[in-house]
Amino acid sequence: MSTESGTNHDLPTGTTITLTRESNWWVAKDEETDVVSQGKSRQEALENLDEALQGYHGKGEAPSDTELREMGIDPEQNTSGSLDDSEIFE
Repeated sequence: MSTESGTNHDLPTGTTITLTRESNWWVAKDEETDVVSQGKSRQEALENLDEALQGYHGKGEAPSDTELREMGIDPEQNTSGSLDDSEIFE
């Protein structure tokens, strides 16, 4: 939710954002989704919240094979499937 003119048009009418100061950080929270972000300034907290909300709403980008490898994930062995098929979620 950038504060630049015309850039916050994606927010629905009635959206409530809470902005609080905690120690040296500003914390921005979207009350509808409970998505929270922070920054060292109010502007930075709001910009970080905007980015977090884009990810929450599915506007993020899939990681590249290089990014997966940097996280220790082999892209050749990484397949998507049903959570029902995963032993991790038993």
